[in-house]
Amino acid sequence: MPTQPTRSLLPPEAHRHGVRLETLVNLRWFALLGQSVTVIVAVLGLGFDVPLYYCAGAIAAGALANIVAAMRAPASGRLTEGQAFAFLLFDQVQLTALLFVTGGLHNPFALLFIAPVTISATALGLRPTLALGAVAIAFISLLGGYHLPLRMQDGTVLGLAPMQLAGSWVAIVVGTLFLSGFAFRLTRETGQLASALLATQTALAREQKLQDLGGVVAAAAHELNTPLATIKLVSSELVEELADRPDLRDDVALVRSQADRCRDILRSMGRTGKSDRHLEAAPIEAVLREAAGPHLDRGIDVEYDLQSESGQSERQPQIQRRPEVIHGMRNLIQNAVDFAETSVWVDVRWTPEILTVRVTDDGAGFMPEVLPRLGNPFLRSRNRPGYEGMGLGLFISKTLLERTGARVAFANATRPGRARPRIRGGAVAEVTWPRSAIEAPIGPPLGDNAPLAS
Repeated sequence: MPTQPTRSLLPPEAHRHGVRLETLVNLRWFALLGQSVTVIVAVLGLGFDVPLYYCAGAIAAGALANIVAAMRAPASGRLTEGQAFAFLLFDQVQLTALLFVTGGLHNPFALLFIAPVTISATALGLRPTLALGAVAIAFISLLGGYHLPLRMQDGTVLGLAPMQLAGSWVAIVVGTLFLSGFAFRLTRETGQLASALLATQTALAREQKLQDLGGVVAAAAHELNTPLATIKLVSSELVEELADRPDLRDDVALVRSQADRCRDILRSMGRTGKSDRHLEAAPIEAVLREAAGPHLDRGIDVEYDLQSESGQSERQPQIQRRPEVIHGMRNLIQNAVDFAETSVWVDVRWTPEILTVRVTDDGAGFMPEVLPRLGNPFLRSRNRPGYEGMGLGLFISKTLLERTGARVAFANATRPGRARPRIRGGAVAEVTWPRSAIEAPIGPPLGDNAPLAS
């Protein structure tokens, strides 16, 4: 019972990427300030013989590029991926020029090559990050053999031993690869989680709107039932009294037929998604049947089995009819129907403390490689040709149901054999609530319908 792609739940702005120009400009100003302070301290405080003109030229080039970038685009504007790549590539070139005149890889500040690649990993895609990583490794390797020596003011040349230099190169390369890879993976997972939560909010908002609309229709049908019945009664009497006036009798008959039509229209519109007060709570079976309603005409049998595990014959629980429950269970049942062969079973069990709903199908089951990670968004499996599920449907179901206090678990049922049809041996999704969290309280008489909350 894998999940179907639901990327359409995300609004268009959720797919837009880009880093703010102001962020990169401020980071560059901070880097240039650090470079300036380092050069001044090295010359005046530590007695290094540093080519100040070259260093000042490299720092000035970075400052000029920052000023031009700030003048050509608003600070709050977002850069395209190509523009951000060019921005960070310039930082690598500027850092390479500064290190070239200050000892190359012998300079401990060569470690700063990690910074642009890590920034790219958090803000850009995989290709720009790989390109910047390759450029960084190339520049680091170049500076290991080609650079101006780092001298003290007395002429002493400072440098690392060959073994230390090789170790420094390996450390910077490994650090660049590790930190950028970790930052890229962490940022990607965080972004996917944010997109999935946005999709969850969108799905819940849609479900709530449908329920509110159904409530308006149901309330209208309820309130108009009496006046429409009165119109029909009076018009029926007038039809009998106007037997000798065919022209007026036909008009009254038309009024009666239109009243019937109004009643039928309101009844039809109110069949899906009623939220008037008498349906704020409903038996668990009624809620599950409503959730499964859109998927009952797809050629798969959906069977229900409700039993108490307390050993006593008692009525099924009356639960809160919440959008989270309906939409979450609807996704689970849809996934089961999508991948079932012939049948889906919805089993409900309850004790005085807990309520459990188990959705089982007779399909192939969850793929083993994704089973431990089910409930996370944007899962993919390469072992099913022609299928590219993202796991977003199960994530939405799990998130919505957990909001109601449920615990959601996924597993594969043990298939005893394939000789008999309708074997419960596919995927299993189990939802467990404490009854105190989901059961509807018993209150006073319902009274009139209340206005919908805005």
